[in-house]
Amino acid sequence: MDKLYEKAETGCCPRFNPEPWNEKEVTLADKLFIKDHVTSFFHIPLNFGKVITRNMEIIKQADALTADPLMLYDDKSLWGGDVYIAVDKELSGVHAEKVTGNFLAKVFEGSFKETGKWISEMNKFVESKGKKSDKMYFFYTTCPKCAEYYGKNYTVLLARV
Repeated sequence: MDKLYEKAETGCCPRFNPEPWNEKEVTLADKLFIKDHVTSFFHIPLNFGKVITRNMEIIKQADALTADPLMLYDDKSLWGGDVYIAVDKELSGVHAEKVTGNFLAKVFEGSFKETGKWISEMNKFVESKGKKSDKMYFFYTTCPKCAEYYGKNYTVLLARV
């Protein structure tokens, strides 16, 4: 993990390149993730940072971060959602889950308050490809501090098709 983040200008999140993700089809085949739950109040996460910090410490100690970081969020209800952090090996003492599927990906940039608009645009994008989605994940590409440093707050929506 440390080698990956030494490359980042911030010492934290690497700079995100939207090109490989924007309006692309992405296939995940048994991609291994640590899965954890985030508590929300009307879709506003209350403990997101704490959950991420706890899991990143586990990943760091196990030297299990993938070369290409991927963190997905499944906003399941008004009261919470699940976060998935990619790892490159099985870890003990955590809930792991494999994700498989074909996804259409689209990159959005801006404030999270635009999420409703992004979902609508993503649904239109999926329909324009003649497909239907049964699941949508949010890929938050950087933490808020790094997004501010880089001057871009990218979020990728992944629609399983």
